[in-house]
Amino acid sequence: MFRKFKYHILLHLIILMWGFTGILGKLINLPPLPIVWYRVLIAAASLGIVLPLMERSLKLKSPREFFMLALVGIVVMLHWVTFYMAIDLSTASLGILCLSTTTIHVSWLEPLVMKRRLSWTEVVMGLVVIYGIYFVSEDFSAQDYIALAYGLVSALMAAIFSVMNGKMAQTMAPSKITFYEMVIGGVFLTIILLFRGELNPELFQLSTEDILWLLFLGLLCTSFAFLVTVELTKRLGAFTVSLSINMEPVYTILLAIVILNENKIMGTQFYIGSFIIVAVVLANAIIKRYMRRKLLKNTHLNAE
Repeated sequence: MFRKFKYHILLHLIILMWGFTGILGKLINLPPLPIVWYRVLIAAASLGIVLPLMERSLKLKSPREFFMLALVGIVVMLHWVTFYMAIDLSTASLGILCLSTTTIHVSWLEPLVMKRRLSWTEVVMGLVVIYGIYFVSEDFSAQDYIALAYGLVSALMAAIFSVMNGKMAQTMAPSKITFYEMVIGGVFLTIILLFRGELNPELFQLSTEDILWLLFLGLLCTSFAFLVTVELTKRLGAFTVSLSINMEPVYTILLAIVILNENKIMGTQFYIGSFIIVAVVLANAIIKRYMRRKLLKNTHLNAE
């Protein structure tokens, strides 16, 4: 009992770290693209050292595996870059709120990929989330609307790579998937920086504070958080972990109020709309769990 409680505490510490990644978008004095570039390079290097020590195989079985990982790796990078662009243009609260709509995107993407029917509850939930976004954005400036667009694109990218990762995880270890996504993503962003003429000495002129925050982002919020989450999923179950992860926007918004004083920027209407969206996302996860259990129960009864 106490051991499970410890796992729950650890899980929420990990989610708090993920919530802090949005805050780091404001604390690190770099544009979005270099922030993500440093994040993936640090994560790839640390995973490349740790995974072989843990005797995790990184060998790929076929060129098709590499192609799929390359594709998803680029999607992950687009997700992170657009996420930090939303934060850069507006607030950490808005960025993470947009990201909380990922599960709603997954709800309509999964039927397309897995070739199953779209549930009516998913349609209703999606409509409520759209209303929540409309409610939140009524008093936005033009720049906030651009940030909102970037944030929603980021959520869509997150949904795409979540569904694709789910398919690849059927034949590949999650640690291998993450490692190659970081490596390929790092190469992809390096090419982008080269084409933009931003891979220059100025990119490496970082303050001590920025270096520490980037190490925290790459090592703890990415590599460590991933490895621990894989273990926690084995011990607590996928549903408990995925449901708890929906608390990330709540943690980020609270951290943004405490650290960045964003409550002075975002009005009451924003927080009411945020509550609507987060509540729908949590309800969506709980309803899915109930429907899955009901389906399994009916299947079991029919088998008898």
